[in-house]
Amino acid sequence: MSPHLTPRHARHAAAAVLAAVAAVALTACQEGKTTGAGNPSAAASRSAGSGDTSGGSGTAGSSQGTGGQPTAARSAASADNSSDRCTAASMRMRLGAPDAGAGNIRYPLIFTNSGKQTCTLRGFPGVSLMARDAQAIGKPATREQGAGQAVRLAPGASAHAVLHTINEGLKGSGCWKSADLVQAYPPGSKEAMTARTSGLRVCGDEFSVTAVTPGASG
Repeated sequence: MSPHLTPRHARHAAAAVLAAVAAVALTACQEGKTTGAGNPSAAASRSAGSGDTSGGSGTAGSSQGTGGQPTAARSAASADNSSDRCTAASMRMRLGAPDAGAGNIRYPLIFTNSGKQTCTLRGFPGVSLMARDAQAIGKPATREQGAGQAVRLAPGASAHAVLHTINEGLKGSGCWKSADLVQAYPPGSKEAMTARTSGLRVCGDEFSVTAVTPGASG
């Protein structure tokens, strides 16, 4: 302590120093709270921004050139999580001859095991129609009837689902453009298969698919 300070002056000086220290500490604390509240908001904004960007590009990518129908058709396929599930890579697909009667038209969509191992199919494929340039036609097929039983396919064996529509004029909504391709996601698969078709045309907005059953009916 300086010899020129009286005890009373010393007490006043000490009190002033303590007050200054307290003020600095309070300011630092408040600044810390402001920064802590600001950073999470900024981080959340960046996270939301990046999420929107990736989500947007993902949507654009899946819908580009096909009107978004492949994604919708894939989500319409049954979720078959069997360990021996037949995959698109291990099968061939074709569209059989139409069966017309009583105003209804049905096409067998045939899946054949082209692999070397027995595999299983169960449930509904996700099916959509496309033009030659891969543009989507109409909407994906809706499900018809029950999910059915698992179908075991030995190498070379087949199963089929049935596509259904109606004759022109039975309902007033008209007909879709004739399809050049049928695109299908086998049950549980995220990979699409395509088959050529000539003359498949949906009328009356009636387009449905059954679950797979054993054999090739066309």
